[in-house]
Amino acid sequence: MTPAINLVRKQKLAHLVHEYVHDPVSASYGLEAAEKLGVDPQQVFKTLVITLDAKALAVAVLPVSEQLNMKQAAKALGAKKAAMALQIDVERSTGYVLGGVSPLGQKKLLATVIDESALQFSTVYISAGRRGLELELAPEDLRSLTLGVFAKVV
Repeated sequence: MTPAINLVRKQKLAHLVHEYVHDPVSASYGLEAAEKLGVDPQQVFKTLVITLDAKALAVAVLPVSEQLNMKQAAKALGAKKAAMALQIDVERSTGYVLGGVSPLGQKKLLATVIDESALQFSTVYISAGRRGLELELAPEDLRSLTLGVFAKVV
């Protein structure tokens, strides 16, 4: 079990765990997950760790088929600027490796913004904390567990 799965189970939230064989040469972990699970890429969400105003780390959760709008992410999280965090900072802060970063069960709870498109689905897929492992849960449960906000960030 991963910290993300353990958190959802501890909170007794409805969820499903989906496992697939990860191909290490896959160019996009998220698109690979959508393809292998037979799910619309708009319903599979990736977790990006960003740096706000060159100091604080935060999390943006958005569809795997989309690009993060840094200005909108910064605004949603009350900052002026956002940039992608360094890999070493991501792994230290979350406890996960790139390609398997979950917005749940991170070492330290970071400010989180979830793209509002998640609300159009009854469930969304997020990384369960390991490449080849996805967690399906309701968008509101994701927001609740991350103490996040919904906003347009793509």
